[in-house]
Amino acid sequence: MSSLLTESDLIHEDKVVWLEDLEDLDYVRQALDKTRRRNNKPPYARDGRMVGYVTLDDQAEPDPDSGLYKRRVFFLLQHDRDSIPDGVYREGAPGEAVDPRTIAPRYPGAKTPRSQRRSAAIAQT
Repeated sequence: MSSLLTESDLIHEDKVVWLEDLEDLDYVRQALDKTRRRNNKPPYARDGRMVGYVTLDDQAEPDPDSGLYKRRVFFLLQHDRDSIPDGVYREGAPGEAVDPRTIAPRYPGAKTPRSQRRSAAIAQT
C-alpha cells in the first residue's frame, strides 16, 4: 500500500505505537500488513526496520478467508534519508512516505514540506 490509503482502510485503528523517537524522522514509509493479532507488535519481515505500528479496536474483524487482520506498519529502509542524508532521498521521498507527525489513528497521514524536503527554489514554485 502507498501513502494513498483512505480513511475507510483504517476504520478500526485504535492507536499508533511508535518504536522510535520521531524527532529525527522527516518521513516514514507505511504499508498495510496482514497479522494474526490486532493489538500486539506485529512481526516484521521486510528489509529495513519497523519504526511503528497501529493497534486495532475490539470491533475489528479478521478477513474471513485468511483469518488475518489488516494493520498499518511504519518502516524505513537502509537507503532512506535518516540513514543516508545525502543519498537518493536528500530531496523528495518515496511514494509511500508521509510525515510521521501527521499520522493518527484512522487518518492516513500526509506529505509535508518536511517529508518532501524540497530545495528553496522548488518549494517556492
